[in-house]
Amino acid sequence: MREIRATIERKTIRAPFSGVLGIRQVNLGQYLTGGDAVVPLQSLDPIYVNFGVPQQNASQMRPGRTVKITANDLGSMAFSGRVSAVDSVVDQTTRNVQVQATLANPGGRLKPGMFVQAAVTLGAPQKRVTLPASAINYAPYGDSVFIVTDLKTPQGQAYRGVRQQVVKIGPSRGDQVAVLAGVNPGEEVVTSGVFKLRNGVAIQVNNTVQPANSPAPKPEDK
Repeated sequence: MREIRATIERKTIRAPFSGVLGIRQVNLGQYLTGGDAVVPLQSLDPIYVNFGVPQQNASQMRPGRTVKITANDLGSMAFSGRVSAVDSVVDQTTRNVQVQATLANPGGRLKPGMFVQAAVTLGAPQKRVTLPASAINYAPYGDSVFIVTDLKTPQGQAYRGVRQQVVKIGPSRGDQVAVLAGVNPGEEVVTSGVFKLRNGVAIQVNNTVQPANSPAPKPEDK
């Protein structure tokens, strides 16, 4: 009798943890062997989010750091969690380190496999001079910008021209690039057509068309 009861017990499949079942992958009455997939089981609360961090910021990723999660499909709703694990290797292709965060998911709004945006606050806020990416003239010998200023010809005549200034750029966010050195607040910088300019050339400023300069750009619907 105990042998029969044990056989019956083996015919009942119990989930190893609480979660939500998906679509079954077997038919009713089908014989199963060891290792056959029966139905997907997902734990939704708490839920895990995996994201990549550039290797230069990997040393600042420590368990316990606060992570803010947003998703375009959920509008302005934001979820807060904490870093729970950091990978021990750097991906050779992307030079990123994989980080895992754990967060509460009331109502199961976040689903496994969703695309989300993860933001991690590192240190205190810092003030930076930012420019549109189109204002940077990238070159092997150094990055530069063109600053609009008053210049003089060899004959002493004043004119409005540009001065090429080598800059040190930092991280970018959306259409904006942080300038760590070379540009001071309040200076007028050329943002379009920099590839056509050279040091000392005369210009005429036209601000009717402005380049994209958003820290969080969104693609337009076509």
